[in-house]
Amino acid sequence: MTGFGRGEAAGNGLNATVEIKTLNSRFLDVSIRLPQQLQQKELELKELFQKSIKRGKLNVSVNLTQQDSTEPRIKVDVDRVKSYTKILNEVRIAAGIEEPINIKNLIAFGDIFISEEEDEDALAKNWSLVLDAAQNAIDNLMEMRNQEGGQLKNDLLSRISKIDESVTQILTITEGRADEVRKKLHERISQLVEDENLDEERLELEVAVLADKMDITEETVRLAAHLKFFIEAIDQSEPAGRRLNFLTQEINRELNTIGSKANDSVIAHHVVRAKEMLEQIREQVQNVE
Repeated sequence: MTGFGRGEAAGNGLNATVEIKTLNSRFLDVSIRLPQQLQQKELELKELFQKSIKRGKLNVSVNLTQQDSTEPRIKVDVDRVKSYTKILNEVRIAAGIEEPINIKNLIAFGDIFISEEEDEDALAKNWSLVLDAAQNAIDNLMEMRNQEGGQLKNDLLSRISKIDESVTQILTITEGRADEVRKKLHERISQLVEDENLDEERLELEVAVLADKMDITEETVRLAAHLKFFIEAIDQSEPAGRRLNFLTQEINRELNTIGSKANDSVIAHHVVRAKEMLEQIREQVQNVE
């Protein structure tokens, strides 16, 4: 199902923004664009989406931006400063230098400053922000999908109802049709075969076989059952997209069989109408999770 969700979270001097765009897909396919410092978290973020979304192609964009602040986003590595100070004092004493160590001496070591991208505590806080923003984006996406899903449900039920109407018409036409078909076949064969020695029992057997091949009772019963299962699947709270897709295929199979076996123009007309509805259902089912 297509949709869009956006979530935000702020803290630690940063704003985290997560945007989700979804497209129709039979399976779940998640593509995530993360800031460089959080690349190793991609799998964990995918698992978060998999808990809430079962089908669809997801394009996820994650952004971290600094809040308006004049405060630099670096910190001093105190342990390194102490170590360098100790080493410089040893060098000063060994060289007989009386001047004390000053800030210029320490700044010469560029690694005494740590950017927040390299600080584990800061990374953990940033990741927590991203998770909060991602969950907000998922919630917004699901709200949008639920609203669209309600409209989609009504549309599918309406089209299934029309197919059911066609099935009812077909059942009405086929009531007592077996006897009529048998009678017409018997008359037709009798006209074609002018043989006084014709075995009536053999003829009756052949007519029965042909009539059975044209009987669509079994197909209409199965078709009605598939329509019932389709409605039940729509009403359940669990994801039903794959089940609906399977049932659509089975409904199509039964309609094809009815159309080929019935050998009746009126029944064929109802089959065509039902298949028109089914084709529209097939397209809509791709939007169902």
